[in-house]
Amino acid sequence: MFDDNSVRALILSFIAGMSTLIGTLVVFIVKQRSEKLVSASLGFAGGVMISVSFTDLLPNANELLQSYSGEKIGIILSTIFLLLGVVIAGGLDRFVPHIEEQQGEDYKHQNLFRVGFVSTLAIGLHNFPEGIATFMAGYDNLALGLSITLAIAMHNIPEGISVAMPIYFSTGSIGKAFKYTFLSGIAEPIGALLAFLILKPYINDFSLGAIFSVISGIMLYIAIEELIPSSRQYGYIRTALISTFIGIILMPLTHIL
Repeated sequence: MFDDNSVRALILSFIAGMSTLIGTLVVFIVKQRSEKLVSASLGFAGGVMISVSFTDLLPNANELLQSYSGEKIGIILSTIFLLLGVVIAGGLDRFVPHIEEQQGEDYKHQNLFRVGFVSTLAIGLHNFPEGIATFMAGYDNLALGLSITLAIAMHNIPEGISVAMPIYFSTGSIGKAFKYTFLSGIAEPIGALLAFLILKPYINDFSLGAIFSVISGIMLYIAIEELIPSSRQYGYIRTALISTFIGIILMPLTHIL
């Protein structure tokens, strides 16, 4: 059932996904909670998600959908699926409990965990189709699979930070930070496994492009609605702003490798 090419591709996707856990090393290094650091980490996470959406997911979605449907229709489809992702994220947001702001410091504490939780969902959703892409590339071409694995691993590290930091600072538990980061990363090899077992006959430019656009919309919603506002609630507005731009700038640089 598992030929050599399949095993190789699954291993590559596992390595790419588990690189997210490297982000938890920041938690081990910085064990003392600082509201300024919390503000910076949330702003950074928002920047990462915005950058991943506009420099990674949407360009890939446009390319795939345009190759399937033509330039104009492809652009229209990617925009429609982007908006669908925003609508889905907004709908899901209604089912995640919100804490009333008048609860003060307790509100900040509980809201921080909520931010970490939705970041886990968003990055897990992002990693799932990446796992499919890594599997397909690694199955057909080892050199291409290795290069894609390295690129994904490099930008999964800051994504891991964006999950681990709010979870740790809201719970004080390194174990929980590790667990949620692991859950966001394991989505990648799960995506690869499903690609091998079930989805391979149905994977084409249209389905992958649609998935990338929808996930881009979800991540933009979470960044704009959750992460960036939460980064500013501690009073360190300039720190949050600078950290957001650092997150935006960092992600394209990870593609150099």
